[in-house]
This record gives sequence, structure tokens and C-alpha cells, in this order.
Amino acid sequence: MSGTDPGGQPTKRTLRRDFLAVRSRFTQDDVEKAASVLAERALELPELARARTVAAYVSVATEPGTRALLDALHARGTRVLLPVLLADNDLDWGAYDGAGSLVRVQHRGKIELLEPAGERLGPDAVLTADTVLLPGLAVDERGMRLGRGGGSYDRVLARLERAAADPALVVLLYDSEVVAHVPVEAHDRAVRAVVTPSGTRRFR
Repeated sequence: MSGTDPGGQPTKRTLRRDFLAVRSRFTQDDVEKAASVLAERALELPELARARTVAAYVSVATEPGTRALLDALHARGTRVLLPVLLADNDLDWGAYDGAGSLVRVQHRGKIELLEPAGERLGPDAVLTADTVLLPGLAVDERGMRLGRGGGSYDRVLARLERAAADPALVVLLYDSEVVAHVPVEAHDRAVRAVVTPSGTRRFR
């Protein structure tokens, strides 16, 4: 099977494999140092500074760390929504109330996730968010994001679009994951900004 599309560009599948391979070599110390800097930079974003509600996620393994950012937003008084993975890969949401409000959930055939333990607010709760932090593996010079391929956030973005909701979309990445080009499909949407340890880049 070829790892390139008809135009000779790497396919999403090939790119995901390559970016995940690089992340797999990071140490826990690498991840924690980057997470601290990412939180500082993200908190300076006007989209997060002004937000009353932020839909975010709990990073796992060697993903760019979000825990320090979640705690800082919560301490600031921002309402933070975190996803709950449903059986069909859609996302429900619950409120973050500090580290003690998370539980470990092992989803069949998938990685163990940390999810909010409290009340389920429904998939449409994301429509209340002023800013949505999207997980990703890369973003290109147009602001187009390469996701992990599970489809959960495609559903979130489609739900936002159907409701004519327009929260700021932000992605946290490592420096090497801001690239010249990622493949794009019709349903993909550009993000407003990418935050990396070396700085923030804004689009449109």
C-alpha cells in the first residue's frame, strides 16, 4: 500500500504513523517540561483569557500535556468541559473540577482515558464553549489540523457547524508538528491558533 496520495503527498495515515513514532520517543521529563511551557503560552491567548467556557481534553501518554493548563483555567474560574468517549466514538461532556474529579476509563480496544466523573452534560454541551482545544498530531501553514483519525472531533466540529456556533479552535503541539502541508478533506476546518513550546502562531 502506497504511503502517498495521487499527487505524491504523504497520506494522512502515513503522517499519523510518522508523528506518533516521533512522540513515542519522548521521555516523561520531555512531556512535563513542554506541558509547563505550553500552559504558560496558552494562558496568554486572548481566546483563553476571555473565555467563560473552554472545551478541552486530558492529554494521555506523550501527547502535548494539558493537565497544567486545565488546572490553571479551573483556578482562574473558567468553566472547563472535558470529553467522555461514547460507544459510537461521539463525545459527551462533563465539567472539570480539579484532578480529583477525573476517573480512569478503559474503553474496549482503545487507550485508557481520564474522563470527568461527574454529571454527563450531553454532546451538545460543547456548543456553550467560547474556545475549543482540539487534540492533534500536526497543523500546517493554513491552520489545517491533522487529527488522530478516530472521528470523534470531526463529529464535534460538524455539531458546531450545524448549530452555527463559532468558538475559537486552538491546538497544542510540539514545535516539530507545525509543518508546511497536511492533507485536507471537505469536512476539515482550520484552527484559529496553534500553541507550541516555542511560541504561538495564529491563522486567518
